[in-house]
Amino acid sequence: MKRLYRSVFALVFGLQLFACSSIVENLNVDPNNPTKSTASLLLTGTEIANMATQEGMASRLTTIWSGYASGADRQWLDYYNYNVSAGIYDGDWNLVYQATNANALLTIAQATALGNRKMVAIAKILRANALATGTELWGDIPFDQAGDNAAYPNPAFEAQATVYTKLLASLEEAIADLKSGVGTVTTEDIHFGGDATKWTQVAYTLKARLLTDLKKYDEAYTAAQSGISVFANSLYAPHGNTANVNQNQYWSFLASSRTGDINAVGAYNTTLLNPASARYRGNSKTIETARFKFYYLEVGVNSPGKIEPNTTGTTGFFAQSASFPLITYQENSLTLAEAALRSGKGFATALGHLNAYRAWLNTGGNINAAYLTAGAYKYDPYVAADFAAGGIENADGITADNALLREILQERYVSFYGQHIGWNDERRTRTEAYGIKLTPNSGTQLPWRFIYPQNEINSNPSTPKPVPATFEALAIYK
Repeated sequence: MKRLYRSVFALVFGLQLFACSSIVENLNVDPNNPTKSTASLLLTGTEIANMATQEGMASRLTTIWSGYASGADRQWLDYYNYNVSAGIYDGDWNLVYQATNANALLTIAQATALGNRKMVAIAKILRANALATGTELWGDIPFDQAGDNAAYPNPAFEAQATVYTKLLASLEEAIADLKSGVGTVTTEDIHFGGDATKWTQVAYTLKARLLTDLKKYDEAYTAAQSGISVFANSLYAPHGNTANVNQNQYWSFLASSRTGDINAVGAYNTTLLNPASARYRGNSKTIETARFKFYYLEVGVNSPGKIEPNTTGTTGFFAQSASFPLITYQENSLTLAEAALRSGKGFATALGHLNAYRAWLNTGGNINAAYLTAGAYKYDPYVAADFAAGGIENADGITADNALLREILQERYVSFYGQHIGWNDERRTRTEAYGIKLTPNSGTQLPWRFIYPQNEINSNPSTPKPVPATFEALAIYK
């Protein structure tokens, strides 16, 4: 695996640095190896590129903008206060396009030539994951013309609504490819070893995510019903302990390369999970001590004496070898709960989905066993009376439906720790009465989007002008 990671990292980051048509053509031709081998390497490269896309700087930035952590020093203090420039987004844009999208398109082409529909499907899902992240963060983005530099040196940006439509269609194509049963994928798939059932469930959960972004809750519920059904089918980024090869990217940043730049002092999420906080979300049926300790160190080692994200040994959420969540059972379960309530499936159905998720948490869920000590966690089932006026989840006397919605949204927030989808939810519900209500880190406005990267602005005349600013809402949130 170490050798594989090194060779694929070279491929992925070679694509980032040298994204030109001649090198793309050379990737398709290797006289010393069969075509299938090339397609296999490209698939692995796409998977690792997508891992970097979901787990890199963009994820860290949304983490400090959505209350999971705090920027504390050097550039990250500026970023925390929304002082950002276009240049900081160059690397993440490259990961979406020159790494993931480029590798995915090459994989699709090679696998199509081989008649390997399973490999085509996996590449389509990975491409959809990366480009979905792109449009969720930037809004209008290149889609059809992205990845063919020879034909489209200045790829056109497409409206965000159009991108969503095409992403959903691509996921449907991938699902059909997987259901065809045609093709073979094994160890080149570092996530599931080619398991078609798991990839199909991942595709449906990603589809439900996009439909939730669009507030198409009835369709999101339908998709999530076919989504990730057990935790073991979740899509995670696997990691190890080899420096500069396979470490958890958060760990590399927090505990190795930029210690002290990010901590969790004052982070909103800590106040929800810390039993000592006035905002603590626990009650007679909920104890969050274990999850709080899994997520955070109260006396940090990278920011001495301050609360910080937990990078401890092999047990912390951001430990060196800890796998990172990409598309998960947690997300699918809570999408079922929220979408059921919002689409008119009824209070009881939504509560049933929430309680099913709480039952899983009550077994320990995804919390490392080191923190699951007696009395440190409890997630007993809720009943309707808990959400009635005066119940343990409705002290302020709002409607039972709204009290349940508020609890589901809060559970989604704490469960999506470290992922950009927590910021998706916060922005999606920002103008609604209930949800996660953040106070700006600086000034009077919360950020809505990433700025288009400086390299794209300089090199692609198709980039929207004027360039939308950080505080300008994306189309789907207007």
